[in-house]
Amino acid sequence: MSISTAVSAGGDKVTISVSGKFDFHLYDEFRSAYTDTQGSGTAYEVNLSGANYLDSSALGMLLLLREHAGGDSSRIEITQVSDDVRKVLEVANFGKLFNI
Repeated sequence: MSISTAVSAGGDKVTISVSGKFDFHLYDEFRSAYTDTQGSGTAYEVNLSGANYLDSSALGMLLLLREHAGGDSSRIEITQVSDDVRKVLEVANFGKLFNI
């Protein structure tokens, strides 16, 4: 399980890729992936192609990213989700908060 981050040349897009279990053990690493970014005005992509599990603490981490990115005006896309992860996001109504 790990997090990797890529920032566009202009710094206006940040891609955070998660692999393995997306749970509380990744809290510090996930937070570090965006803490030093501009936040509001930046587009974020959370790539979950390598994530095979997501729990409620991961949902909380996504909400913290949303707050950092500007709340209701944030631009966050959650991409490449497996069917199991998509079910968790749907049950939590995250489709209303994020582009999935």
